[in-house]
Amino acid sequence: MAPLRAALYQGPGGVPESVDAALAGFEEAARRAAEGGARLLVTAELSLTGYAVGDRLAALAEEADGPSARRVAEIAARHRIAVVYGYPERDGAAVHNAARLIGPDGTPLANYRKTHLFGDFERSAFTAGDTPVVQADVDGVRIGLLICYDVEFPEAVRAHALGGTQLLVVPTALMRPYEFVPRTLVPARAYESQVHLAYANRCGAEGDYHFAGLSCLVGPDGTVRARAGTGEELVFADVDPALIDAARAETPYLADRRPELYRALG
Repeated sequence: MAPLRAALYQGPGGVPESVDAALAGFEEAARRAAEGGARLLVTAELSLTGYAVGDRLAALAEEADGPSARRVAEIAARHRIAVVYGYPERDGAAVHNAARLIGPDGTPLANYRKTHLFGDFERSAFTAGDTPVVQADVDGVRIGLLICYDVEFPEAVRAHALGGTQLLVVPTALMRPYEFVPRTLVPARAYESQVHLAYANRCGAEGDYHFAGLSCLVGPDGTVRARAGTGEELVFADVDPALIDAARAETPYLADRRPELYRALG
């Protein structure tokens, strides 16, 4: 199987002026990513609206198949590239912090709701999701979705590894001073479960939030194969599923697990 080339879009800094402005940014990023040979574009958490939008969040929320989803599908199909984007999802009275994967032909493939909400803002603004493993295939690669804080829980990543995820995609809005997460914790998560991990962060300032950037794509051996700085950037890396088997043969954490010992831990 040929490697899947992925592009991580970190930016732009600040809250988008509008959803239309965010979609224009998706269009440009998709164009550049496709020209660079990528078949998958990953954007940040709540990339459709911005993170620090306060009381406007509920008004900006859309159903999973809402008008913005259809416009992202048009962008994906126009540039023949799969797109992951973050958005506030409306489901009746509930609003979820969600990520959606659109295929390179514009077909909706997966929708994930953040299961671990971070801080008072998220817990007051969102309803947590309850489906831990959401997956879909792009060019034969099994892609799984988490969002930001989710990846900091080893159980969440291990569930994906056991479920067959090969590339774990994590739209993110990580703030300073938590730079140790992309620098240390994310490579450790990839290594301990031997999965490719794409971590696409926000950058710049939004109100009182200052986002850390440092988006990265890490291989199943823990090697950082692409790393962004702290400003707007598009970075590329190849995802080779064959490297997963090699990493698991070298470090057989999954094969050597003894889950019967952990059941009492809850």
